[in-house]
Amino acid sequence: MIFTPEHPPRGTVRDWLTARAVDGGTAIVFPETEETLTWAALRTTAEQMARGMYALGIAKGESVAIIHPNGRAGIEALYAALYGGFRATMINLAAGPDAIAYALEHSRARYAFVHHSQIDIYETVAPKGMALLDPNDLEVNADLPELSAEDHALLMYTSGTTGKPKGVVHSHSSLLAGGWTTAMAHELTAQDRGFCVLPIYHINGLCVTVMGALVSGGSLAMVSRFSARKFWAQADQGGVTWFSVVPTIISHLLHGAAAPGPAVCARLRFGRSASSALAVETQSAFETRFGVPIVETMGLTETAAQILSNPLPPGLRKIGSPGVPFGNEVRILLPDLTEAPTGTEGEIAIRGPNVMREYLFNPEATAASFAGEWLRTGDLGRIDEDGYVFVTGRLKELIIKGGENIAPREIDEVLYTHADVVEAAAFARPCKRYGETVEAAVALRSGADLSGQELIELCTQRLGGFKSPEVIHVLAELPKGPSGKIQRLKLADLIPIDAA
Repeated sequence: MIFTPEHPPRGTVRDWLTARAVDGGTAIVFPETEETLTWAALRTTAEQMARGMYALGIAKGESVAIIHPNGRAGIEALYAALYGGFRATMINLAAGPDAIAYALEHSRARYAFVHHSQIDIYETVAPKGMALLDPNDLEVNADLPELSAEDHALLMYTSGTTGKPKGVVHSHSSLLAGGWTTAMAHELTAQDRGFCVLPIYHINGLCVTVMGALVSGGSLAMVSRFSARKFWAQADQGGVTWFSVVPTIISHLLHGAAAPGPAVCARLRFGRSASSALAVETQSAFETRFGVPIVETMGLTETAAQILSNPLPPGLRKIGSPGVPFGNEVRILLPDLTEAPTGTEGEIAIRGPNVMREYLFNPEATAASFAGEWLRTGDLGRIDEDGYVFVTGRLKELIIKGGENIAPREIDEVLYTHADVVEAAAFARPCKRYGETVEAAVALRSGADLSGQELIELCTQRLGGFKSPEVIHVLAELPKGPSGKIQRLKLADLIPIDAA
């Protein structure tokens, strides 16, 4: 299979992995373990595991959960599911027990690949009857069915404004198109090696780096997690030519003591920032300190990651804009869903081969997310005369912390489980480290003696530390509109930053 910038990839992930195996070469190196995984070995393992899964009676198109951090076992499980024609169901390890339990239940997965480090959480939240898949036991071969480009390939959960995670479904076609938009925008070739530090259970890590390498024929260096202290040494050891990260990581690298050596700087073509807005000052300071250009981009789980990107140097990079569309189309919609004139603010909408197929088992949410063929992103923005998009806000109330979407209502519901909480609302607070951080406000029943710290501990137990508020403000009453609805978006302005 050959990557062509002019046309989205045809066929299935199975087709592309087979083609890469025939071509030969390295697929992934793992600096932490010094392992090397070739395309041929990856294809052989994926095929054997897939045949073993059919021998167990798992059906084509069935959800198979993957509960893994980055690593060889996780990538082999992912490709086995994709190669076999199953719906690879990526479980967000940072989502907290409630969200993980919901995803496993909602996906209707009967089997799961589980990393040894995740056994405890799996045993706590797994639905009754779910079984573990051991790659070492998948030895009985069965025939593989034919696959089509429109067969389901990926299921990834993302929080919505209702607080209930929604299962985004991608086909082989849209999943490959996600890698294609990245390869096209960044001019990736077989000589490029990406640095995968973002988790592959996040759409950025999976589509931008993993699918980008598959489509372009390049390779990856993969580590289990981001480390500011080790980043540049691992980049050197892995021989990377580009990396994709989020603004939080760029900020950590900028303020860290470590710096890249001359060989790393000479090899790096660019760094890529996505998932939330990158501060202008941070981008400029990073480029000044390290001499590595940063390309700001924008993507969604629903679009297999990238929808917008700035061009590579010497192309025009507009600081403060995530760029122009590559491989898809963008327009700005007015409230009546007609196209807005140039420079006019409205809702950003996307059309292209990388757009999701549906929200699993949720036709109402699927229908509400589209205006004809255009996916409504929920983000507000405008397009300038050069076609660059500038994001100005969000229609939705999602909190974006370090590139991860957090639904405020999910936090509200945990707070409301405490008998003394009468009113509750989580909200975003601007934060230099994460872009946004989580705070919440509550009103308590008369006579209650309850501290914000006790409620934070409750949230941590249910949601995990990442989603939990850093501060909870106890107020006499939360602001409300004429209908009595709590006005969440007013809270950050009403409550001083140093209030506690």
